[in-house]
Amino acid sequence: MPHFILEYTDNLKEEGNIPELLAKVNACLMERGDLFPIGGIRSRAIELKDYRIADGKEDDAFVHGMLKIGMGRTKEEKQSVGYELFRIMKEHFAALYEKRYLALSFEIAEFTNGTYKQNNIHRRFK
Repeated sequence: MPHFILEYTDNLKEEGNIPELLAKVNACLMERGDLFPIGGIRSRAIELKDYRIADGKEDDAFVHGMLKIGMGRTKEEKQSVGYELFRIMKEHFAALYEKRYLALSFEIAEFTNGTYKQNNIHRRFK
């Protein structure tokens, strides 16, 4: 953990530069090595082809980001990283936001139940 999952409408594919956004997200999370082990960082994007926004009459678009994390961070730590990731999203899409209808959202989901995982990537960062 953490896992960053981005859902975006396919009408943003050409101009959205999603791989660059994922790189920015990973860089931000790696800077927070005090909160998140680098070997556990994952980011991925899901292009949505089937969706409907509002009345469906415009070429509306949306981007929703979610950071899934394990338990153990303070409220302040979660707020800090959440604010930073949403700032990155807003800056990344600022030009598109100015020229088209676009909704941006972000949430943090904290696992409250046990998680099951196996990851030998951590060894590279010890």
